[in-house]
Amino acid sequence: MEVPDTMTIGRSAALRAVLVVEDEMLLRMRAVNMVEDAGFTAVEAINADDAIAVLESRSDIELLFTDIQMPGSMDGLKLAYAVHERWPLIKIILVSGQLKLADDDRPADSRFFGKPLDGKQLIGEMQDMMGKGALKVVPDDISALIAKALHPEANGKTARPGLADATSQEFLTAENDSLRLLLEQAGIDAKVLLAQAGIDAKEREAADKLQKLILEELHHRIKNTLATVSAIASQSLRTATSIEHGQHAIEGRLVALGRAHDLLLQARWANASLEHTIRGATEPYVSIGSGRISIHGPEIRITSGAVIALAMTLNELCTNTTKFGALSEPAGRIEIVWKIDEAMQRLYLTWSEKNGPMVHAPSRQSFGTRLMGSLGQQLKGEVKLTYDPAGFVYVLNVPMASLVAPA
Repeated sequence: MEVPDTMTIGRSAALRAVLVVEDEMLLRMRAVNMVEDAGFTAVEAINADDAIAVLESRSDIELLFTDIQMPGSMDGLKLAYAVHERWPLIKIILVSGQLKLADDDRPADSRFFGKPLDGKQLIGEMQDMMGKGALKVVPDDISALIAKALHPEANGKTARPGLADATSQEFLTAENDSLRLLLEQAGIDAKVLLAQAGIDAKEREAADKLQKLILEELHHRIKNTLATVSAIASQSLRTATSIEHGQHAIEGRLVALGRAHDLLLQARWANASLEHTIRGATEPYVSIGSGRISIHGPEIRITSGAVIALAMTLNELCTNTTKFGALSEPAGRIEIVWKIDEAMQRLYLTWSEKNGPMVHAPSRQSFGTRLMGSLGQQLKGEVKLTYDPAGFVYVLNVPMASLVAPA
């Protein structure tokens, strides 16, 4: 079960470290890639508490790259101030899909960028703040590959370096402008409807405040979704062996993201069933009643963040087994089993492949493999990938507290 990866890595002995703090798995992976593309080594954390622990244990962190909206004891802005006070030599980049920070709102000499992130601009900023890096990750022709994917009508003409990033940013800017106009129109329409319904001024004032909160939350979710889509496209294209390969990878991952959102909408963005999440992710690839897949475990309702992360991981597992694993053979089958260790309060989920072709460990780590491994870190647990010749096995071991919302 071998996953191809064309990414080439050349490392220097003197790499300098950037601490990436982001609670969203795909966005964190995208930020890590930008750090590596800038020529530096990335150290990952999913919240401020993890970041402080890293900083207290290491002396090689030169730059903090942190999202602002994060769960935990402090958000990214408070983290930035804490880092600036305790480690004043560490440079700071703050990013957000919701807030806009002025110079006076953030630590001195720090820099702020809104989501979705412009990869080319962020890479340039990191190199400006830290100097040129020594890590080479992306092939020299990746800009041409991405540009060709975005502009198939170019018919093989050589693209200018950075064209894809610029075009992608222009597209996202246009999308954000359209979103702003739609939200403004929604506000106008809502006020007209309230007036027509005879609601008095005090009630309208309360409704206006509620509507403002709802629209701000909607805007934040859409900006995060745009950033996630941008991350999926970037991650998929950087390891694509061809335009067709990149296109299929992007389409599959966006469909998986859409299915996860459908499930969360049904659950009103509250806790969704783990079994329904697994069924929704696997059914496009193999029918539950076909005898080729079995799913078994206790009923658990998991948080929205866990639903999206698990759905994306299962999509990678399904894609890989269809191409290289058990589901590529007529007799192959999948077993998905989960159980709860009540004493330790941990969930153990195992994906086992049987009766497939002989398995070989991949020679390079692809985006899909990295994504599967990142799920463990996202949920503060562990992931184990076993490339047994008789069948690939994936084991997820995470604390229940990372899956289930507090009562």
